[in-house]
Amino acid sequence: MTILSTLLSLFPALVILMAFISFLFICFLPSIFSVAALFFSLYVFPLLVYKIHEKFYPLQEGISYLLGKNYSPWWGTHQIQIIYITFPALEAGLRLIPGAFSFWLRLWGAKVGKNVYWTPHLEIADRSLLEIGDNVVFGHRIGIYSHVIKPKKQDLMLYVKKVKIGSNVFLGAGSYIGPGVQIVDENFVAAGSYLYPNQVVKNISNTVTGLGE
Repeated sequence: MTILSTLLSLFPALVILMAFISFLFICFLPSIFSVAALFFSLYVFPLLVYKIHEKFYPLQEGISYLLGKNYSPWWGTHQIQIIYITFPALEAGLRLIPGAFSFWLRLWGAKVGKNVYWTPHLEIADRSLLEIGDNVVFGHRIGIYSHVIKPKKQDLMLYVKKVKIGSNVFLGAGSYIGPGVQIVDENFVAAGSYLYPNQVVKNISNTVTGLGE
């Protein structure tokens, strides 16, 4: 790992420390400023760091390796976002407010259409690598992962590709969506489906069992 990789691996701990200090201020010196500091620590600061990181180290789709001498932009973006995977309640609350979570994802670089319904229990590993159309419904406990890691020749091969979901799509509960998956408009993904990397879902008959082309 590079020096930058090592430093960013400490980023989640920094966010937790900032949030903890802000919480102490709320307990001992409650004010709008201490509440704003907590909000900044948990939501604004990670987003700002991500924006700066993306400017200098843009995330690229395709194959790369994690253990080499070259810095992996994906590793940095993952460490910046991992606080929301570790503590899903931070984003679950946003999904209770119509339009709030879609707006939150757009701030991270995702493309999200209108009238998208998100259930509170949902995991998204790569917020910027999403394209979602209009009138999409996400079922309970769905996981969207725009990356996959595989051991190869004493290294770790990383494959990154955007997930694209069309308009008027329903995704059943407990489904897992891998990198590069494309779900065409007007489709239904059955509950418990596993959509593997680069799978294309084109019609109802393919999605009943979660097997695409």
